Amino acid sequence: MTDKYIPPKVWTFTAANGGKFSNINRPTAGAITQKSLPVGEHQFQLYSLGSPNGVKVTILFEELLELGIKDAEYDAFLINIGEGDQFSSGFVDVNPNSKIPALVDKNNGAPIKVFESGSILFYLAEKFGKFLPKDQPSRVRVMNWLFWQMGSAPFVGGGFGHFYAYAPEKFQYPIDRYTMETKRLLDVLNRELEKNRFIAGDDYSIADMAIFPWYGLLAKGKLYEAGEFLSVHEYPHVIRWADELLKRPAVARGRMVNRNWGAESEQVPERHGPEDFLGKSIV
Repeated sequence: MTDKYIPPKVWTFTAANGGKFSNINRPTAGAITQKSLPVGEHQFQLYSLGSPNGVKVTILFEELLELGIKDAEYDAFLINIGEGDQFSSGFVDVNPNSKIPALVDKNNGAPIKVFESGSILFYLAEKFGKFLPKDQPSRVRVMNWLFWQMGSAPFVGGGFGHFYAYAPEKFQYPIDRYTMETKRLLDVLNRELEKNRFIAGDDYSIADMAIFPWYGLLAKGKLYEAGEFLSVHEYPHVIRWADELLKRPAVARGRMVNRNWGAESEQVPERHGPEDFLGKSIV
């Protein structure tokens, strides 16, 4: 039986705290290596990883390109968080918080740095006038759900995902706590999607793009391999919505960008043009 943990009077950091990402977790910010970021030829430079937060942005880029908006062409460079790429001086200069994704809009020689996935989605949707309604009631609904996702994702990723999938030891209390909250959040979505085709109404938006890589893939059993554990069959409207998004070509492409795991046919570690998807497919 594990001894009962008693918090010390003053917490101190130990690098040997276990877990999948223990080698990169630390209690301080800032760069630990001096390394510039690569730069491609397009206006938009994305530095990311094909995890849920990164996929949000690559889906939006690919959806914009699917509409024929050639100005949305982008270069996507892999940031391998397992190797600590997010702590390079170049990346920290774009995102002081050292989290993916990070975006640079070259902006005709006056670069604009954008970080936090929700902020990037909003920036691009406004810049191109797509996937974000202009009328206030509809716009507010989209923003409500965008912020809902940004606020709720830590419960799913840092909470449920960490203790269920990544923690070096399994403990009932945190798994029960975050499973309960994850299922509650899935129920929130399920009730809304029972009424609406997309999360904010009849139109596909950046809110769907933000929520899908977390909750849509979770409901389809493609995140943490936790579908059975979470009894995702209890959320049929989330599954219906996720199935619809999975059929979109831009969503399929977005899911492959900056992906460096799984079958080789599903990986596009770097993306510089449509030719990078030749011979690729993802399920």
